[in-house]
Amino acid sequence: MKKTPLLNQPLSAAIAGLGHTDTLVIADAGLPIPDGPQRIDLAVRAGLPPLLDVLRAVLEELAIQEVVIAEEMAGHSPQLRAALREVLGDVPVRTLPHEDFKRQTRAARAIVRTGECTPYANIILVAGVVF
Repeated sequence: MKKTPLLNQPLSAAIAGLGHTDTLVIADAGLPIPDGPQRIDLAVRAGLPPLLDVLRAVLEELAIQEVVIAEEMAGHSPQLRAALREVLGDVPVRTLPHEDFKRQTRAARAIVRTGECTPYANIILVAGVVF
């Protein structure tokens, strides 16, 4: 059995396959998932699992150099934005208009669908390196 915290096999495999600057999206329940990226559906019901819980688990496995969020998160979900800032520490955060954000998800290696129902609760993680 794995010793690291992340137990979901498809998510663990997706992370293991990422290279430097590849992207992984953690999405709310409503983000349209384009054809192309692997879809990893963790959603059980509204709110379960929450985006922040999934993000915390992923951060224990994945080195990230930057994250991307929608500009609209600041106005529509300021509490989530503040919580993200706390969880991410000093990782740089770049913002894009939501329509541009959605277009950028097409290039992701995988998109993880959570049960999060907070507006604009989506984050693109850009893989870093550990050396």
